Order: sequence, then C-alpha cells, then structure tokens
Amino acid sequence: MIVSVMLIGVVALALVGLDGGTAFGGMGSSRHMTVAALVEPTLLLSIYALSIPAGSSTLSLIVQTRLQTPAVIISPVSLLAMVALAIAIMAETSRLPIDNPSTHLELTMLHEAMVLESSGRDLAWLELGSWLKLAALLGLLGNLIVPWGVLTDFTVPGLLLGAVAVAAKVLALGTALSVGEVFLAKARLFSVPELLAGSFALALLAVTASYLVA
Repeated sequence: MIVSVMLIGVVALALVGLDGGTAFGGMGSSRHMTVAALVEPTLLLSIYALSIPAGSSTLSLIVQTRLQTPAVIISPVSLLAMVALAIAIMAETSRLPIDNPSTHLELTMLHEAMVLESSGRDLAWLELGSWLKLAALLGLLGNLIVPWGVLTDFTVPGLLLGAVAVAAKVLALGTALSVGEVFLAKARLFSVPELLAGSFALALLAVTASYLVA
C-alpha cells in the first residue's frame, strides 16, 4: 500500500512534466518513470525481506519484531535490505548519485526537468511535496534501522516521545545524506540502471537469505 501511494505521486509528477509540452518536461518525465520502474521492485523486495522474520508485511509488526529481537537489526538479511532500501530511497527522492536536485543542466536533469515550467504557488507545492516525500521515506528508514522511540502507547508522553524520536532520526539521516552528497558526484545517466539493478540484487539476496534462515 505504501509503495502504491508513493507511485501515485511519481505518476502525478510525470504528468506535470508532460503538461508543459516542452522537450525538457517530456525528457524528465521519461527518465523519471524509467527510474521509478527500476526502484519500485527494490522497495517491495526490501520490505518483504524485513517482513519474513516478522511473519507479516504490516510495518507496525515489523518494527515490533525488531524491538523485541534486536539481533534481527544487525543480521546480514537486515543489513542487505537496509542498503538496498537506502539506494532505492535516494533514487525515489532524486538525490545524488542518481540525480542532482540543484542542477539545471539539461543532459542530467530528472526531477528539475519536470518542474522547470512551474512557478509561483504550483512550484511551491511541488517542492513541498518532494520535501514531505523525502522526510517520510527517511522516517521509514530511520524507524526500521533504529526502532527504539517508536510510539507504542497512545498517551501524551508517548506521542511527544515518538514525535521527538522521529524528528531526531530524520534529522540524523538528513545530515548523513547531506554530508554524503558532498563526497558524491552525479552518476552518468546510463550508469543509473546498473546501480539500481545492483540494489535490486541486494534486495533479492536478502529475501533469499531470509528464507534460508527461516
């Protein structure tokens, strides 16, 4: 369900790029959908690999299992799935080395090519949507890597603790992402499918290892 909801936003953004009728918008939408087609299977397999030890694909049960059995967090299956999920999130949110969100070079643009014709309030909503998507995916990754602090009881102190914990995890991952991008260069466009295929292979290996361990 989560991956499907994310895909709706991907398709909507691609339609925004096509709506302008420009060459840049069409080029960006085409590249964006190509990357999305390579990323979605990795997202599904990564979460599926994490769901096997929990016996359920429900995120709350996955997090609960990781809370109750901390050894699962540092297991090879979990590490492989986390690396694959991290690469997929960088591609899904158009971050380096998949895309450079601050570039306007037509040969390398993905996200910026689709919003190039937008301005004013429309551009503000598009940028806000991309920020929210990045925050949501970083929050998901942070809660899977470090499940402690997740809301377990619906009380006022529990809500405050959960909000502070999620904010701290997103801030820490965002800082790590920013620092990492300083040392990364934009990958060549034809190298992106190879990188995403590698992340898919890691996710598939994690699923296979989960079944062997189970």
